[in-house]
Amino acid sequence: MAALVSPSRNASLWQRWRFHLSALMLIVPIVSAPAFFQADALFGGKKGLGERDIGEVVVGPWTARMAEFKLIEPEAEGRAGYTKSFVMALCPACVDQVKAAYLRVGKPRNVRTAGALFSGTPYRQFAEVRIPEKASADGMLWVTFEGWDGALYQTSIPIRTASPLTAAWLEKRGRI
Repeated sequence: MAALVSPSRNASLWQRWRFHLSALMLIVPIVSAPAFFQADALFGGKKGLGERDIGEVVVGPWTARMAEFKLIEPEAEGRAGYTKSFVMALCPACVDQVKAAYLRVGKPRNVRTAGALFSGTPYRQFAEVRIPEKASADGMLWVTFEGWDGALYQTSIPIRTASPLTAAWLEKRGRI
């Protein structure tokens, strides 16, 4: 007769592993909780607009506060190239007057090439800006606002001011 594993041994093994699995189920959430709460605070707006505040930007008759969403280098997005995320909050008086807001590296030629469209609530809008291959650290980030009357207003921010980390990344990339 073939030797069979006794049921009591299987039960004992299962009891031992069940204890270890339950301990693991308690430890994993405790270890990952700080990262979860930090991400929740950033995405929920409890930590401000983003990780690095750029400041107030005046675009024509309107103002907006801007921030870098995360303090990271531009991320590779496959065939689209590299992108960087920014966040903007319109002033309370501007909310009903601004139809759209755009962000772009390099001066746009017209409204069709105005860049990445900010989306979200007027008090916290996100835009993911494409970083062109030929961009330099001395370049400008252009903000375009379009009013409900069709008027366009533009202003520029140096990339070094808007995102020092992106400027350093562009310098490093230019030397390679």
